[in-house]
Amino acid sequence: MPGRSIQVEGLMIAVREAGPMAAPAFLLLHGWPQSSHAFEPAMERLSQKYHVIAPDLPGIGGSFGAPKAGDKKTLARLMKSVADAFMLDRPVIVGHDVGGQVVFSMLRNHRDALAGAVIMDVAIPGISPWEEVVRNPQIWHFAFHAVPRLPEELVTGHERAYFDFFFDALSKDGSAISSEARDIYAEAYSRPESLKAGFDWYRAFAVDARENTMTPKTGIDLPVLYLRGSAEPGAVEDYLEGLRSAGLTNIEGGIIPDSGHFAADENPGALVERLVRFREEVR
Repeated sequence: MPGRSIQVEGLMIAVREAGPMAAPAFLLLHGWPQSSHAFEPAMERLSQKYHVIAPDLPGIGGSFGAPKAGDKKTLARLMKSVADAFMLDRPVIVGHDVGGQVVFSMLRNHRDALAGAVIMDVAIPGISPWEEVVRNPQIWHFAFHAVPRLPEELVTGHERAYFDFFFDALSKDGSAISSEARDIYAEAYSRPESLKAGFDWYRAFAVDARENTMTPKTGIDLPVLYLRGSAEPGAVEDYLEGLRSAGLTNIEGGIIPDSGHFAADENPGALVERLVRFREEVR
């Protein structure tokens, strides 16, 4: 997938780009422990009709340099600058996992720049059912990743094996995430700054929660779609209820079939179908 790097606030951000520049746009944000490569199959399909860009989040993969902290308000500001640099006219922003947390911050702080937003497979810090999620012992890695320095010490040199655990545990069928893709993701976090950038996203959750629970001045009526893979634990309606209570007044939910946590890898065809339908609805 063609790409280039741009400078944003002193950081070099690598961005994949496809599709006609004058077409309606998508901005795709990956999560942990992935890179923009996760969206490559979806981009191939979407680019037939849409202008699509997918950056590596700061410090990850082909992006060099990272902000001093991993709070999502900062990342949202940086992604707004990326969208501006590519002259995206009110894109639909799609965020998976941590990328979805960035999307929520975009809704709070930059909604006028968007046509709509899609949040995938993630709990938003401070927003119900966040407290239930962080108390779940199966989500142990939230606490581990937030510990200063120790995750880097233990995971450095073992990125592929560590990430494999999550790909196998959280997908419906681990074989849907190819060995080639797993190698690419491990390589994307192989630099010290990359691994730290990823763990810093978790270290910022307390800051994110405080920001996210500040009452917005007005309700957020931008169209929002919340998606979960069919094999993901947790009811979509629980997440919708929390997001509505946080001020999102125009939100609907959906399920990606035959998929666990990593829908862009596991079932890109179904994901694209749902994204296209949403994009046409908010046009």
